[in-house]
Amino acid sequence: MSEARGSTAGGVLKRHDGVHPGWAKARLASPRALPSDSRSCFTPAVEVIIRPSAESAADLVANLIARDLRGNPHLVLGLATGRTMESVYARLARMRQEEGLDFSLCSTFNLDEYVGLPPDDPHSYRHYMNQHLFGRVNIDPRNTHLPDGLAADLEAECRHYEELIRRFNGIDLQLLGLGRTGHIGFNEPLSALRSRTRVKALAPLTLKQNAALFADPAQMPRRAITMGVGTILDARRVLLLATGVEKADIIARAVEGPITSMISATALQLHGHCTVVVDEAAAAGLSCQDYYRWIFDNEPEWETFQ
Repeated sequence: MSEARGSTAGGVLKRHDGVHPGWAKARLASPRALPSDSRSCFTPAVEVIIRPSAESAADLVANLIARDLRGNPHLVLGLATGRTMESVYARLARMRQEEGLDFSLCSTFNLDEYVGLPPDDPHSYRHYMNQHLFGRVNIDPRNTHLPDGLAADLEAECRHYEELIRRFNGIDLQLLGLGRTGHIGFNEPLSALRSRTRVKALAPLTLKQNAALFADPAQMPRRAITMGVGTILDARRVLLLATGVEKADIIARAVEGPITSMISATALQLHGHCTVVVDEAAAAGLSCQDYYRWIFDNEPEWETFQ
């Protein structure tokens, strides 16, 4: 976790930690003028990239993963599930088929798994990953890891999952989606910002949102094993993808609001290398949109993706 100075007020953490690390590089890299209304945006805690559409946002995320995998064949990936991720995994599978993107030496750790579902249940996240990614690329199944939601001792399973991540020397790139409550993984409101892998009861809004995926909503599990917020922050890089107008309000609160355990995604402001990729619809509530676009146009890292 990166170090950040701050103060507390009203139960939330306010940041006072200086200029965004990419600002100095961007300022030197291009003579283009900074947007005149961006003075208050000089210290964003995370890097925000706005793309024109959900498709182009997913393209960028897939290309970032592919770039890191080509640069490090032994990459340790943290993976997420959900509808937003399906387009990313479809693009990665296509890169494997058309460009020979090699997954044979990489390892993966998923954020979470429902308690009580066997791996072959069509609603389990193991089944999801096999269907959308693992079964479509040349990854070694022995190197794909998810929590065991059927473990007899769930607390021991959580400790084992943390130890397994440590054995792999941590996660290099953690992919995240964003829930309607602002949760990352299943870190529901009031999740401790230093929390580790554990069992969590799912919030009513999460249950309502995910129940639509079950033929019988009453069969949806009420608990899940999830990486903790602290576990996620230990990743060397974090990459969050959110699209659609329904995510606009929570993205703005997560990226530009105060850090609070009520919205676990706000903890990403404490990470030293976090990139949030959104489409125009999800960016609608952001107050620093011009500045974020300026960063994408001027930051050297993004030149090859334009």
